[in-house]
Amino acid sequence: MGVAVLLPRSGDVLHVTRAASVQFLQPLLFRVIRVHDWQTYQGWVWLDGYELNAAGEAVDRRSIFVQINGLRRLRVVADLPGRSATQRPPVQVMSARAS
Repeated sequence: MGVAVLLPRSGDVLHVTRAASVQFLQPLLFRVIRVHDWQTYQGWVWLDGYELNAAGEAVDRRSIFVQINGLRRLRVVADLPGRSATQRPPVQVMSARAS
């Protein structure tokens, strides 16, 4: 049997690089909105979501086609209670392999 691959889920923040697809020469941060169940090549998936800037703010809505094993799931440090969205510190992330 093969190794189980974890699909991204809505709300996940991913680091997308060339490991996910050759189209990503410039790595990007991506917050997943939806994982499509469209039939594709084995190990590949279509994702809808938002490209994020370094502060963790959405700057562009995108659909991307990527290899699941090439994605890096990031853990975002939670905001402090009582802090508004405009007072958020820059995104701090700790990477972990998606699989």
